[in-house]
Amino acid sequence: MSRTLGIDPGTAIMGFGVVEEAGSTLRAIQFGVLTTTNADSLPKRLQILHAGLTDLIATHQPSAVAVESLFFNRNVRTALAVGHARGVALLAAAQADVPVYEYTPQQVKDAVVGYGKATKEQVQIMIMSLLGLASVPRPDDAADALAISICQLHSARMTRLTTQPGARR
Repeated sequence: MSRTLGIDPGTAIMGFGVVEEAGSTLRAIQFGVLTTTNADSLPKRLQILHAGLTDLIATHQPSAVAVESLFFNRNVRTALAVGHARGVALLAAAQADVPVYEYTPQQVKDAVVGYGKATKEQVQIMIMSLLGLASVPRPDDAADALAISICQLHSARMTRLTTQPGARR
């Protein structure tokens, strides 16, 4: 059994999704968002996010943390904010001695849908199907975090399959 914490980084809204794999079955354990307000200073917002992630890691004991990679953004301010949030996520995982894996949005879409240029709606429908959910996870940041978790679990499964003795290379 394997459990992954997926993180969609942001300083105002940070999505998280804990997914467990047992055999070939994936199950959403918990998902949602950590939020901060503009009224707080950036250091305070980062502290709030760190505390929330630390609690999630302690509660769920994931075997891996998966974080969306920083991709080029035309808005430098947004890219910096996401970078700060990613740093907090990486720190929380490192402090708990949990391995961290990073994936681009295209890698996540490819792992979940089978097509790296899939739409957000296609990804959400596949998340529902793969996790047996009755509705699309909300907000979008939580759905994105679940997709990141699924990406890591699929990647780990492929690594296991290709590194087992007797596997073709």
